[in-house]
Amino acid sequence: MGEGLEAGKHHCALKVLSLPETGGLWGAGAMVGGLVPSGLQTWLSTSYCPHSDSCRLFYPEDPIKIVRGQGQYLYDEQGAEYLDCVNNVAHVGHCHPLVVQAAHEQNQVLNTNSRYLHDNIVDYAQRLSETLPEKLCVFYFLNSGSEANDLALRLARQYTGHWDVVVLDHAYHGHLSSLIDISPYKFRDLDGQKEWVHVAPLPDTYRGLYREDHPNPAGAYASEVERVVNSVQEKGRKIAAFFAESLPSVGGQIIPPAGFFQEVAEHIHRAGGVFVADEIQVGFGRVGQHFWAFQLQGEDFVPDIVTMGKSIGNGHPVACVATTQAVARAFEATGVEYFNTFGGSPVSCAVGLAVLDVLEKEQLQAHAASVGSFLMELLRQQKAKHPIIGDVRGTGLFIGVDLIKDEATRTPATDEANYVVSRMKENYILLSTDGPGRNVLKFKPPMCFSVDNARHVVAKMDAILTSKLGAQGGSLELNLQPIARTFQPAQERGSTASQESLKRRREQGAEVWRGPGNPSHPFPWLCLEGLPEEQVGRN
Repeated sequence: MGEGLEAGKHHCALKVLSLPETGGLWGAGAMVGGLVPSGLQTWLSTSYCPHSDSCRLFYPEDPIKIVRGQGQYLYDEQGAEYLDCVNNVAHVGHCHPLVVQAAHEQNQVLNTNSRYLHDNIVDYAQRLSETLPEKLCVFYFLNSGSEANDLALRLARQYTGHWDVVVLDHAYHGHLSSLIDISPYKFRDLDGQKEWVHVAPLPDTYRGLYREDHPNPAGAYASEVERVVNSVQEKGRKIAAFFAESLPSVGGQIIPPAGFFQEVAEHIHRAGGVFVADEIQVGFGRVGQHFWAFQLQGEDFVPDIVTMGKSIGNGHPVACVATTQAVARAFEATGVEYFNTFGGSPVSCAVGLAVLDVLEKEQLQAHAASVGSFLMELLRQQKAKHPIIGDVRGTGLFIGVDLIKDEATRTPATDEANYVVSRMKENYILLSTDGPGRNVLKFKPPMCFSVDNARHVVAKMDAILTSKLGAQGGSLELNLQPIARTFQPAQERGSTASQESLKRRREQGAEVWRGPGNPSHPFPWLCLEGLPEEQVGRN
């Protein structure tokens, strides 16, 4: 091997390529850094850097190297601008200047743990309390949504003295072991369902047990929860909590029927358990009509515990659990303190306060309601035009487009959904899929997503569907081979920032990156897996 490339010394995923132009053997790790065009560096860094296959990229056949974000846009290393339709973490927009400023200014003064008195944590708890029902008045600050749900589980068990948990099918509540155990989305592919976990049907009125033509779907689905609770009690077990995402996301962008949570809470409370509303994906004004998604159920519904994460910090690792005095006192009675090294730090609380300020000053909740309604209407027009769209559902900027193969059976159109996502990416629009069938196009963009963005996205989607289906019916003929990424010149896309970046790169003699496997690529022997063997580089 080449000098400085001793196997196993620095490159635990080292692969060796034969490069015809250089006439020698090079370790891919050595190449990254200056001997190849930047696009090739990107491909090599994603293909050869040490990592586990369990850590996956978006668009794995043709990943994007994102180097900058602003508002609802992301930019790759060549300045290409992508419209981000799925990043609900950057809640008020990527790199919002007020949020960045708040973090920077507090970092210059103090960033320590919450064992000292500090105004930020008190001010932040007060501001959050103003958005919630009065009884939710005790706050625990953490780093992530997973930590928040794990603490909620501990609180529920300590308060009730019970152990078992009821969850909705296809739910996802986090990546800790305790939360994988209560996430059917995960545990079905791992160790299976624990005896203390009990699964109730997802209240999906499009493809679930009780559909849109049912006279009382909320009551029917709540009765299913009651049936589960009764079954648990007949076995001599006791319910500690019912966990539910206020709007199930991984389950397929589901909108539970109004009144469902109230009836479920009655059954859970009667069994001695508490109701945990997981707002990690959907809180902080995303639903438009309300600040919290659980409020869609009606003013008479108040959870016992609310968990928050993701959007709470606009990308900064912040999370929170809000609960009642009664639950908090029971937790205190253990005599064991709760301490989180970074949760509630002055910087995290400054960031959280800044997010609330931006939501208020820019009226983003009302904006989500307005733009979301507009986007929903455009998508409904597409549903009337394209039979592959079986359902359009959502509220505010939380929307799902359910693609189907057949209207009668509502069979998930999984391959077609993946095709649409790939084609949208070619058009510099980032979308993703969710749902058990991975056939639901999900919209959860930053809250600054605009009416013009909505028009642009739907126009592109319409063009993609029309090009394959026509306006009325037909089957989507798919070419699922890896699609080579092409770089569209920024001046054709109207982005001043992208145009300036591209101009600078061309002046510096940079080559346009077109992706491995593209015949026009300057290194065509570096090809994607699955391309003809004779094109694949050998060592």
